[in-house]
Amino acid sequence: MRSLGRFTTAFVGGLQLVMSLLTTETALAKDQEIKEFLLDNGLKVILLEDHSAPTATFQIWYKVGARNEVTGRTGICHLLEHMMFKGTTRYGKGEFSRIIAKNGGNENAFTGKDYTAYFERFASDRLALSVEMESDRMQNLLLDEREFQLERDVVKEERRLRTDDDPVAAVVEEVYAAAYKVHPYHSPVIGWMSDLDAMTVEDLRSCYKRYYSPNNGTIVIVGDVNTEEILPKIRREFGKIPPGPVPPRVLSKEPRQMGERRICVKREAQLPFLMVAYHVPNIGHPDEFALEVLEKIVSQGESSRLYRKFVYDTQIASFVGGDYARVSADPTLFYFYGGLRPDRDVNELEKGIQEEIERLKNEPVSDQELEKAKNQIEAAFIFGRDSNFYQAMQIGILETIGVGYRVLESFVPSIRKVTKEELMRVARAFFTPENRTVGVLIPEKKEKSGSSGPGF
Repeated sequence: MRSLGRFTTAFVGGLQLVMSLLTTETALAKDQEIKEFLLDNGLKVILLEDHSAPTATFQIWYKVGARNEVTGRTGICHLLEHMMFKGTTRYGKGEFSRIIAKNGGNENAFTGKDYTAYFERFASDRLALSVEMESDRMQNLLLDEREFQLERDVVKEERRLRTDDDPVAAVVEEVYAAAYKVHPYHSPVIGWMSDLDAMTVEDLRSCYKRYYSPNNGTIVIVGDVNTEEILPKIRREFGKIPPGPVPPRVLSKEPRQMGERRICVKREAQLPFLMVAYHVPNIGHPDEFALEVLEKIVSQGESSRLYRKFVYDTQIASFVGGDYARVSADPTLFYFYGGLRPDRDVNELEKGIQEEIERLKNEPVSDQELEKAKNQIEAAFIFGRDSNFYQAMQIGILETIGVGYRVLESFVPSIRKVTKEELMRVARAFFTPENRTVGVLIPEKKEKSGSSGPGF
């Protein structure tokens, strides 16, 4: 994402993480068939034809994100994403976006902890433009020193705006930093400010050469596309790019947490904020489905347990919620959060959340709660197929993190099998005091500049 006003999944602010696009599953219509191809240079191509509307989305996913960064150079993937719009030897600065807009399309990019992706959405007869231009910037990116300096300042301002000047975002960032001591999920996608200050254009050039290669990428196209027409074009444009070196694997594994960790963030703010996080398994683990259902029951929507108790009944909080970031390459966090109403104590909310957690461990959820949660998850899964973009996005991220899109086939049946007993078991297994990281925002009053002396 290359400008402050454009969409990005690089987590840099507040509850954007809570509303992550990847918490909603997508589905494939029964009469649709995914076609998968592997080019000689290692580039994977996945095509899903859907001729219901004359549009299509082109996405290219690279297996590199904040997870692949090293201490001292955090934020490099996000900054490189910005620089991918600064021109190549064939297309000058800004020309990529102008061509897309001229042809009635839109485009952008996003960086996450596990991936970096670029996309265009077009009328389907313009799709060849994506093939031509994305293949060009995979190999011919210009990394100019002056443009780098300018864009680095843009990213630093983005960090100030969305994290440094946002007390809630600052708490979320600190909780992740405290919860992960070893694994690179410790660091924010946008990077630490000192790392951005120290970064050089040579750092970006090295990252580009290491990770932006066909054998580290996946193309996903969904929509009104003809495989026999588009695949030869992909082979012609991308097939001539030589494979790069095999990128180094991420070997870090977060050790088991042995005791509660607490952080307090004192910032100028109006009201307190609370975040309570637990280490949990990611996608591919047998407990992922029970955790997904549990998230829906406890923290998702105005009918969830937390919302009813703390916003409606006790009116302790102005907002509450939670998230289970299941779709990730490595074990993740399940967290709860809430913003306090005026004159309410953050300890009230923390105590109340812990009471609800103990209730989950010791009391089965009702039949109605369980069935409602399953229905909501299944409905979101099915309705997702109405969007070419989100179908492509789901396929892309599943391929990039290594589990593959075929896990979609078993998702709904697995959700349907979740029992009350499983919900109690996973709550007992993971929602323990020693596995907990708590973050609290303590508001501080803004100091008035100057002072009034006698006679004023």
